[in-house]
Amino acid sequence: MGAMQKIALVLVIVGAINWGLIGFFQINLVSSIFGGISTMPERIVYALVGLSGLYCITLLFRTSEVREREGRIQPT
Repeated sequence: MGAMQKIALVLVIVGAINWGLIGFFQINLVSSIFGGISTMPERIVYALVGLSGLYCITLLFRTSEVREREGRIQPT
């Protein structure tokens, strides 16, 4: 897994945790962290999470041949 994929995955996980906190406890962690300063950092985080989610969609459609070529899995 490349660096770009790892960063995207971490941001998607952050977004999922934030949505879970909103759904279960009505706590918006991103807003709590950045809300007092300005809304721009908060919007940047949300935009990056959204872009990361779109990027992670491509991981669903990667063929096993591509992963084999990259040495990620052994052929069966």
